[in-house]
Amino acid sequence: MKTEANIFHVIWVTLLVFAGGYIWWAKVEDGKIEWVGTVALILSACLIAMCGLYFSFVARRIDPRPEDRADGEMADGAGEVGFFSPGSYWPFGIALTATIAGVGVVFWYPWLIAVGLISVLVTVGGLLFEYYTGTRRLGPE
Repeated sequence: MKTEANIFHVIWVTLLVFAGGYIWWAKVEDGKIEWVGTVALILSACLIAMCGLYFSFVARRIDPRPEDRADGEMADGAGEVGFFSPGSYWPFGIALTATIAGVGVVFWYPWLIAVGLISVLVTVGGLLFEYYTGTRRLGPE
């Protein structure tokens, strides 16, 4: 996780440098600060910094992975990575219902926003409990 943390740290520092350059450039061109772009760059840097800090905290709590070690080999990362659902339709349902909620926000239809958000919760629950109920149930019957 150190690798990911370093990538995010470089990005947020770069965004802050860009924000400073953006402020300077706006001052030179117009004589005043252009606030929308400045705030967008600073908030983007803050969001990226939160991700980088999260990865830094996780990296301290887990054992170093092969890509984080200087002596790590490709073969050290071989093996089972985890369980990934081979044929789940729930992610498509989540995307579809999130689109419905987004259309409701764009056109400001509160009833469509409510339907979309409730549908998102239902589809997220379906994805979460996919292997606990029904024909795909894992474990002892």
